[in-house]
Amino acid sequence: MLFALSVFADAQQPTKVPRIGYLSSVSPSAETARRESFSRGLRELGYVEGKTIIIEHRYSEGNYNRLAGLATELVRLKPDLIVTGGSPSTRAAKEVTSSIPIVMTNDPDPVANGFVASLALPAGNVTGLSTLAPELSGKRLGILREVIPTITRIAVLATSSSPAYAPVKNEIDLAAKALKLQLQYQDVLDSKDIEPAFRAATKRRADALITLNSGILVSQTAQIVTLAEKNRLPATYTQVEYVDAGGLMFYGVSLVDLSRRAATFVDKILKGAKPGALPVEQPTKFEFVINLKSAKQISLTIPPNVLARADRVIR
Repeated sequence: MLFALSVFADAQQPTKVPRIGYLSSVSPSAETARRESFSRGLRELGYVEGKTIIIEHRYSEGNYNRLAGLATELVRLKPDLIVTGGSPSTRAAKEVTSSIPIVMTNDPDPVANGFVASLALPAGNVTGLSTLAPELSGKRLGILREVIPTITRIAVLATSSSPAYAPVKNEIDLAAKALKLQLQYQDVLDSKDIEPAFRAATKRRADALITLNSGILVSQTAQIVTLAEKNRLPATYTQVEYVDAGGLMFYGVSLVDLSRRAATFVDKILKGAKPGALPVEQPTKFEFVINLKSAKQISLTIPPNVLARADRVIR
């Protein structure tokens, strides 16, 4: 009888629902597509959000200073793991926990940033997906030169406090030298720096604009796209959200695809895998998107050979 009661009691024990934290340095609206892609990846693996898995979201909305507090909030919830939306959020999470697994949805150089010992064997509590951001910035300059062969001066919107800034700057400086282009760096440490940056670019007679990856910039996508159009600056961006918001061009890693693939790391860790033994994966999908509506607004004609290479054209 006692054995039967014990079996019955065990059968009544509720199954523990995994809880994960999601930490990002941008705003919820700026990350809608990636968040939905991550959720889709979980669904493909059989998870039902709110029923078989719980996700706690935290966004610093471009304010890096808030990340440490938000990461601490998530750790206090004792999640099974934390998913991060970029270098700043990965660093914040890693600084407050060395035991909770952390899954990066994207990072330009996790080894240089000190997140993992190597791509093949991360060794610590961090794993996930890496991008090729430094190399891509040089390619974006090349695309701008193809579209407008006469350009000489490029305004660069960047955030020097971003972990990815130094390696990307080095790569883009080398590319600019090879293309004989002059780069005009505008440091955006806060959203209030964006308008002065555009005024400076206009004063210095910039011919075009390029952005480097930054949570602060991505959180102000609409403002940047509007100012680029207002100042008639052809621009190429680091993330597709800019082009969807009316920006001219995007070339780079599909962060939406990486977010979907991050779900596989979550699944493996929840099933017992150690993050330090899961190799960091490289991107496999790249996108080139052109917005012809934006081109028309600034009276720019995209050469047919460039247009033919686009994966998606917004008309």
